[in-house]
Parts: sequence; structure tokens; C-alpha cells
Amino acid sequence: MLNKILTDDRSWTAETIDASSKWYYPLSESCLSALDRGVRAHSGEIADLRVSDAIRSACAPCLTPVWEALHTGRGFAIVARLPLEDYTLEEARGLYWLIGQCLGVPFEQNIEGTLLYDVRDTGRDVKTGARFSVTNAESSFHTDGAFGAQVPELVGLLCVKTARSGGRSQLISACALHNRLLAKMPDALNALYAPFCFDRRGQFRPGEASVKRAPIFVWDGQTLTTRYLHYYIRVGHREAGVPLTHEQTRALQTVEATLKQPEMCVEFDLAPGQMLFTNNRWILHNRTAFEDHPQAEQRRHYMRLWLMDGRGNRSEISPSNHPTN
Repeated sequence: MLNKILTDDRSWTAETIDASSKWYYPLSESCLSALDRGVRAHSGEIADLRVSDAIRSACAPCLTPVWEALHTGRGFAIVARLPLEDYTLEEARGLYWLIGQCLGVPFEQNIEGTLLYDVRDTGRDVKTGARFSVTNAESSFHTDGAFGAQVPELVGLLCVKTARSGGRSQLISACALHNRLLAKMPDALNALYAPFCFDRRGQFRPGEASVKRAPIFVWDGQTLTTRYLHYYIRVGHREAGVPLTHEQTRALQTVEATLKQPEMCVEFDLAPGQMLFTNNRWILHNRTAFEDHPQAEQRRHYMRLWLMDGRGNRSEISPSNHPTN
């Protein structure tokens, strides 16, 4: 267990984080032009589109600071923006797909192998097994892929259309959360280093377990890694037939109470064309509940990427990661 307070840029709170104007990273004309040429020259499936050295070179001045913010800074960045009004929806997918490859290696988001995932309200309910990403419900603070064998290192969200109301983005540093728990409730923190059961939301193949057992916090001596989604933990323990212990229940209650403290959180709205990238290993994110437009073509629509770091081989996508549907 990590037994010291973290004091670097990762451990921000709403009171200590840098000015919100610094969270935004514009794309240069040369970067946008290179992306445009890459998309217009490609006629196949989006998943077959590979970022070229020319695109990497043109976009490096814009995206290197983003990469640094994600890995050694505050852990999130808002990239602004793609001019969606100039492109079809499929072309916009391609532009976003190329930017994602400049930051990491696309990673499967479900058992079907989907790499570029549409986040929309489908009318389903988490109580019947749906993932929060296909509902309009508040997701609560979490890390993506908490139930997976591997957790994506980065999460990207491209805003295509906004909701009629609600759907705000909220972020909390898990490093700051850990600091708060260590200072005020170290006994509760200790329980979070032992395994919990995460419901896998049907994302498992025949013969695999329906829950993932993993701790909420892991400290490897240098980096704090977090897996968390409170609802999936509660359902996971029920699914596994393993009741939460008194210590686990108390620890989860302490986490949830801490996450509700307003000084822990920053929030903002994304505009169409803006992209939010977060370090999924230690940034907890939440989307507030939203009310959508009645017209189908106006309804809230985001595109999501899960990325692995992939340094040293960042242009490759494993054939096993290609969509199967």
C-alpha cells in the first residue's frame, strides 16, 4: 500500500489544479490539413486506416503537449477542435481515429472487438445489465473497463452532438482521492487494496467468469493504478455470491462520500468537435444524467476510444483487435 501523500501534478483538486484555460489544446492548420488528406485518401474501413509518418510529424507540435499532460501532468486534456461541419460523420470518425493513433494503440471495448464505440442513449437500463454508456443515466465516478482483464490506459471522447440538457463531464484525480483517504481514513484505504468483484456486464465468453476480481488501488512503487465503478462492484458481489465484508462496505461508503465533496471535482461541457482524453489509470470520470432532444438526428452522440500507450510500436494495431461485426 502507498503510505505517503502524493504531491506532484497528478494529485490535483479543484482548488489546486491549473487554470481551466490551460486544459485546452488547439489543433494547428497543418495538423488539420494532414488529417484531412489522410482521411480523403482512404477508401476502406476506418479500422484499416493507419496514421502515417507525415500525419504524426504534422500533428506532433499539437499532440505532444497533450501526451505529456496525460502521462506526467494533470491526467486529462481537451483537444479543440475538429471542424465537424466540413465532414460527413464517417469522415469525422476517420479524423478522430487518426488522432487517437497519434496518442496510443486502439483497444477493444467489448467482446465483439469494437474499437471505435458510439456512446448514445439506446433506451436501455443498467438495472437490466446495460452498460452506462448506452443509457442517459448518471454514470457515477469511475474508470472505464474496470471489469476487464486489461484496463485501457487512455480514454478518448469526441463530442459529435450534445444533449438537450445535462450530460456534463466531471473529473476527479484518484491520486487526490487516495491522499484524502490516507490522511483521514487509512483503515478504509487498506481494504481497497484487496480484491473486489466487478460485474462484467455480459462482456465475457463461454467458460469465463461473469465477474472480475481485482483491487481498487494498486501501487507498483511509482504509479498508482485505479479500477472503480461502485454499481458494478455491488452487482458483482451479488453475482458472485460473495457478500461485501463490513470493512469493504465501510471503505466503499468512504470513497463515495469523498467523491461527493465538491472540492475534489472539476466539470465542464464539451462542444461538438472537441475531444476529451483522460488517463484512465488514475482519473475518475463521470457523466451527469441528461435529457435528450426528441428528434433522433439531434440526440447526444459521442465517439469513444480506448487506447493503450504503445510507445515504441505506436503505429500498430493487433489483428485480433479488429472489429468482428
